[in-house]
Amino acid sequence: MLLEDKVAVVYGAGSIGGAVARAFADEGARVFVGDRTAAKAEALATEIEAAGGSARGLHVDALDESSVQRFVDTVVGEAARLDISFDLISVGDVQGTPLVEMGWDDFMQPIETAVRTNFLTIKAAAPHMIRGGGGVVLFFGGSGDPVPNYSIGGFQVALHAVEAMRRQYASELGAAGVRFVTLRTAGIPGTIPDVMDGAEELAASLNEMTMTGRAATLEDVGAVAAFVASDTARTMTAATVNVSAGALID
Repeated sequence: MLLEDKVAVVYGAGSIGGAVARAFADEGARVFVGDRTAAKAEALATEIEAAGGSARGLHVDALDESSVQRFVDTVVGEAARLDISFDLISVGDVQGTPLVEMGWDDFMQPIETAVRTNFLTIKAAAPHMIRGGGGVVLFFGGSGDPVPNYSIGGFQVALHAVEAMRRQYASELGAAGVRFVTLRTAGIPGTIPDVMDGAEELAASLNEMTMTGRAATLEDVGAVAAFVASDTARTMTAATVNVSAGALID
């Protein structure tokens, strides 16, 4: 298995975080899921355990430094190491309002949230990874062009800010064996709520954007995340991985 004997933390027990946590466990990692809603993290961990994996769900506020540190201390206290960190919490972005009509707080909300949570979770994980001889931090999102004919608020700016962080961290910690990689998609149909108006049409449009006729599934993203987090991908850092089925062209 790709991640046998590895210890991974996943912040956020939503659809993508859940898919990544399941894939890590399927490949042999011991997974600790943290979420602001403890019940969500525990339910995901129970599901992973029922499928034969190793997982534990814990409460963590990924925007609070002391909470993140307690979470990581618990992980390392139980597992004696930390190899992989993946952070994908909601950033509270406000969309649909033109920038010239948007308030400063609404614009800055996703930027401040994305930068803060990644800064805090990496700060807590990096010392353990360095002591262990290396590790992997995965990001989700990546930079991209503006969305045509749509007001996306500060969300795209937040993604660019996190990409700048990825480059800086990779430069500073590469010699210590810590890798930093971003997973990019152009949208995942499996993340669209069934009750959302126009859900079927949006899913169809995501598939039509691709070169393969099928957008990435949650399972696809999890599988790629597990590969990138493994030692098989040890030469990959300061990089983005395109999981868009050709909707995004490098």
